[in-house]
Amino acid sequence: MTRTLHGKVCGKTIELDEELGIDEGQEVEIQLKLMSVPAKTPGEGFLRTEGALAEDEEWDGIMEEIYKARKVERSSPLPELSEP
Repeated sequence: MTRTLHGKVCGKTIELDEELGIDEGQEVEIQLKLMSVPAKTPGEGFLRTEGALAEDEEWDGIMEEIYKARKVERSSPLPELSEP
């Protein structure tokens, strides 16, 4: 029998979300798969890092270079398409 169950680790014990329905003392084999916890709201990860590079002059210079490069890329004219 193979089943997928969910639970939480508490020290050396895993508390399952449901009863197993297996007799006490029955030997079992366990395979673990870590579950990633999704962010509670969209953008939460960004908010946790907000301000991490505030007042960093080196980073400000890098971002200024990127801003200028993007501005140049967007302002370059589009090539003319010839009609067949």
